[in-house]
Amino acid sequence: MRLLGLDYGSKTVGVAVTDPLGYTAQPLETITRKEENKLRRTLARIEQLVGEYQIEKIVLGYPVNMDGSAGERAELALAFKAMLERRTKLEVIMQDERLTTVAADEILQECGMPREKRKTVIDQVAAGLILQDFMENTKKGSKLADSESDTEEKNNNKNLEVMNSTAD
Repeated sequence: MRLLGLDYGSKTVGVAVTDPLGYTAQPLETITRKEENKLRRTLARIEQLVGEYQIEKIVLGYPVNMDGSAGERAELALAFKAMLERRTKLEVIMQDERLTTVAADEILQECGMPREKRKTVIDQVAAGLILQDFMENTKKGSKLADSESDTEEKNNNKNLEVMNSTAD
């Protein structure tokens, strides 16, 4: 399943995409706009990317405060989510994005990227981190679900063995 990751900001949207098998996330591009509420071109570009990359779901960064509360930026992200769902007809999943931009900046600094260049790619790198976090959390969740069902199956098999041995 191919996913699109988005880091929604006041004047930019960082975009990342998974590989065709859905194992890794790669930064793709940064969509810029002149004004925060001028979203027509931004939505059109995202819709174009959805078709081009055959995206099945969108993961949108959810900018909650450090204490977990939702502020103004979170409300704007939820409004953007609704627009994306209407426009693309895809499920849009909110993913906690706390500290992803800080982490993206640290990664780019470690790579020796100059400050001016970092400004142009930081949002798409943050989108990649948001997408990667989502994929890792989803894998952990499915592994937990698999291990719980394995445990349940083992318990059921033991119960059958006990029932069969007492029937003899």
